[in-house]
Amino acid sequence: MRSLLRAVSKDLDTHIDRAELRGLARNAADGGWLLLALAGLYLLTPGATVLRPTLAVVAIVSFGAFSIAARFLPQFARETRLKIGVELLAMVGFVTAILFAVDTPPSLLLILYLLPVIICALTLGRWPTLVVTLLSVAGYLFAAVLRDTAAWPSGREWAELGIALAPFLLVSYVTALLAHEIAIARQRIQTLSETDELTGLSNLRAFSRLHRQEHERALRHHRQYAVVVMDLDGLKQLNDGHGREVGDRAIILFANVITRLIRNTDAAARFGGDEFVLLLAETDAEQARRVTQRIRSAVERCTLEVGGRMLRLSVSVGTACFPADAEDPRELVAAADRAMYGDKQSRRSPARQPAPARAEAV
Repeated sequence: MRSLLRAVSKDLDTHIDRAELRGLARNAADGGWLLLALAGLYLLTPGATVLRPTLAVVAIVSFGAFSIAARFLPQFARETRLKIGVELLAMVGFVTAILFAVDTPPSLLLILYLLPVIICALTLGRWPTLVVTLLSVAGYLFAAVLRDTAAWPSGREWAELGIALAPFLLVSYVTALLAHEIAIARQRIQTLSETDELTGLSNLRAFSRLHRQEHERALRHHRQYAVVVMDLDGLKQLNDGHGREVGDRAIILFANVITRLIRNTDAAARFGGDEFVLLLAETDAEQARRVTQRIRSAVERCTLEVGGRMLRLSVSVGTACFPADAEDPRELVAAADRAMYGDKQSRRSPARQPAPARAEAV
């Protein structure tokens, strides 16, 4: 159990969601710099004709200043999906301004719109990608149609614009579709990685994440919550005396009891072996005591039939409440663990016999 507590302490300090957001923000920022470099390279290419040089310079300077501010200014230091979305919209506006400023067939620079579309698909999902794609199409048509107000596009030119848009829309659609499938697969993998295979309860990683979230919520709203550490008594004796299959049946039975007796707002996890933990949201010490008493009573009423005999189960329980017992989440788990070992020792005293997982004749 001590090694598990150390693992909990380590995982509580690992903010996966924030690290993911930082990675997504880096992708968006790198895409912005790449877009700026591509536009600058095109404008500096010999033979490039610029219809509106002032607009081109303003667009490059403005977008460059925006990218620097979004990346380095302290007030924009927090990485959010909203910030990433704003950066992608700025990319679309920048590409539209460049198309409006240069004298070249719009279809040649249409590919620049793919950069924000692909980044959006990989970072924000399917529906934001649809919005960015529609805005890109609108910007492309705006630049193509209004760039030369003296000559309205002919029917043939409209057809060429549509032909140029077709592969762009196809690539955007396929990219969004693939990104969506990747997101679904990733969610499945995350679910599997956070679920105990035997019981279907959360595992250590999932509990650490849920505990962190509940702790932050309790701090923000000045609420209480409780952590309960439980140990199924006599599991080793069950495995040694009756086989591991019987021990697994006892673990599944115990997990079902826990699942049945806690609320939807609570969380239950298995750390491995016979060690379980509960996270009771908005729960004080008295409420936690009533929950654990119901669980203990239900477990002690459970029986396993093995070879014509009935095996009864028992459980050791330890509870710690925030903030009364500890204000640090790691200390709270440690306090509940100590209380559980104290309960186990008291149940082993001569006055508290018989032993757990005892056999009775049918």
